[in-house]
Amino acid sequence: MTSLGDPEVFECIARNRAHHSRDDDWWVVKNAALEATRLDLRVELESTGGVVVGPVGFVPFSYVEMGAINSLDLFGLDELILLPFYWLNRDRYRKAVDMGANIGLHSVLLSRMGLTVTSYEPDPKHVALLSKHLDANKVQDRVTIVQAAVARENGVLKFVRVLGNTTGSHVAGAKKDPYGDLELFEVPAVGVADAVIGKDLVKMDVEGLEAELLTRLDASHFAGLDIVCEVGTSANAQSIWEHFDQSGLNLFSQKIGWGRVASPADMPHSHKEGSLFISMSEEMPWD
Repeated sequence: MTSLGDPEVFECIARNRAHHSRDDDWWVVKNAALEATRLDLRVELESTGGVVVGPVGFVPFSYVEMGAINSLDLFGLDELILLPFYWLNRDRYRKAVDMGANIGLHSVLLSRMGLTVTSYEPDPKHVALLSKHLDANKVQDRVTIVQAAVARENGVLKFVRVLGNTTGSHVAGAKKDPYGDLELFEVPAVGVADAVIGKDLVKMDVEGLEAELLTRLDASHFAGLDIVCEVGTSANAQSIWEHFDQSGLNLFSQKIGWGRVASPADMPHSHKEGSLFISMSEEMPWD
C-alpha cells in the first residue's frame, strides 16, 4: 500500500494548507516523497485494480497510458491537495460539477464521498474509461456523464485531441500552438451558465478555457456556488482578476497558501502554481 492509504493523509494535507504553495518547504518535501512512491503506486494499480485513498478506502482505478502522461500523474500532489478539501466539505456540498472529467478520478472520489456529480468530458475515449471507473466503484447512480465540452454558449465546437498527452486535449483555440500529433473533431458544447445551475461545487480543469468560461459568470451565479479551477496562463489570470475585482466575490490562491488574492500577482499563472478557489465566502472552508 502506498502512502495514499494512510488514514491520516487527508488530515495532514488539510492541516498544512498554508504550506500548499509549490515554493514552500512542506510542499517540496511532500512532493519528493510522493514521487519516490510512483513505482509503488503503479504496482498497486496494476496488481489490485485500484488504490487505497485515505479515509475513502479502496478506490478501483486503472493504470492507463495517455501518451507521455499516464494515470499516475492524476495522483500528483496538487491534485491530491483538493481531495481533503472535498472530504472536509462532503456535507457542505451536495451537487458537484466535474468540468474536464478526464478518466474520472475526481468524479469517482466526489461521488464516493456522497455527492451527486455531473461529469463533462468531450473526448469519447476518456468517457469510456470514466464510465468504466464509475461502474467499478458502483457509483453510476450518483454520476451523470455528459459527453460534451463546457463553453460560453450551447453549440458545437472543434476539439483538439493531443495524442502525446490526452490530458492536455482542449477546445480549439484554448491553447496557442499545441504541439505533436493532433486529431481535430467536433463535439457538442454546453453553456457554462447552464452547467452550473443548481450546483454548489465546480471543479474546473478545462485546459486554457477557464478565463472564457469564468468571465461568462457574475456574482449572481455564485449564490451557493464555489468553484475551484486551474489557471493556464498569465493572460487568463489577468482576465479572471479583472472580471471578479470589485464583484463582491473572493478569490483564494494555492500559490499564496490559500490566502485571499489581493492583486494579479497573487493569482496562479499556470497549472504549476496550483489552483484558484472562487466563492462568496470570506475564507476557504478548510475546517
